[in-house]
Amino acid sequence: MEDMNWREHIHSDPEILLGKPVVKGTRLSVEFILGLFASGWTEQQVLENYPTLTRKSLQAVFAFAADCMKEESLYAISGQ
Repeated sequence: MEDMNWREHIHSDPEILLGKPVVKGTRLSVEFILGLFASGWTEQQVLENYPTLTRKSLQAVFAFAADCMKEESLYAISGQ
């Protein structure tokens, strides 16, 4: 499986959304897009509602999130 180069699609600029990682050319943050999927949106719904996004940019969002998780050293997940 070839790794997605998310850096081609995701960037951070202090002038846009206080530096949150966003899809290049948009003001849509990685956090916002992941939230749509977490709320049950489908890929088709996201692409139809946000036409500046592409399948590649959505793939980059997930690749970015996966890389962020790899770099985490502490996972504070507990079942309660």
